[in-house]
Amino acid sequence: MDFPAALKNLFRSGGNGSAGNGAVPAKPGRSAPATRGGPDVVTRPSRGLEEFFTYIRDQAGLTLLDLGPATQQNVSFITNLGHRLYSEDFLRILRESFGQEGAAEEQLNAGRIDYFLRQSLDYPEGHFDGVLVWDVLEYLTPALLAAVVERLHTIVRPRSYMLAFFHSDDKLDEVPQYTFRIQEINQLQVASQGARRPAQLFNNRSLEKLFGRYESVKFFLTRERLREVIVKV
Repeated sequence: MDFPAALKNLFRSGGNGSAGNGAVPAKPGRSAPATRGGPDVVTRPSRGLEEFFTYIRDQAGLTLLDLGPATQQNVSFITNLGHRLYSEDFLRILRESFGQEGAAEEQLNAGRIDYFLRQSLDYPEGHFDGVLVWDVLEYLTPALLAAVVERLHTIVRPRSYMLAFFHSDDKLDEVPQYTFRIQEINQLQVASQGARRPAQLFNNRSLEKLFGRYESVKFFLTRERLREVIVKV
């Protein structure tokens, strides 16, 4: 169920939405096998998610950013760990800024790029302690992608972590598009939203180059042929 817009704005602005600021996150448990919740939904272990939470599990009161559509499930999970969550529906803002499917030619326009960054990532320097990027970066053309990666480097505190997903087959014309809901510290519900043409696809070497300004990049491969990437700022 999508998170109501009014409450979404509360979490974006910080509001009083954080729950249990003194709570200490639970330690990751043993990974469970993947299970299906319908023809287009699978619940599976996620090594990348487990790594992300391992880095922050002994802390509380952190500020995290989710670049997927706001969902009650993700908001409740993060705030119950004692953290504050901001949500930005990145792909919706991409469509609104550049047209349907985020028209590639419009993504070359410096003015439109600046507008997009102001709509999606307009936060102070070092504002976040972590970012759930998911798979959104595949839909950005090189000029826009470079600007987004640079902005993320600015708004995320040093020695913080980001979790991003990329399809491992870099020769596909279309890739499955997903939404991700956190089930456990080491488990995700992955729901298919159809197929979409990526702006570009990456291998390990190109990802290391993309995040060249960051301290480190670590990879995990999933059954959905997604490369889960932990990036240290």
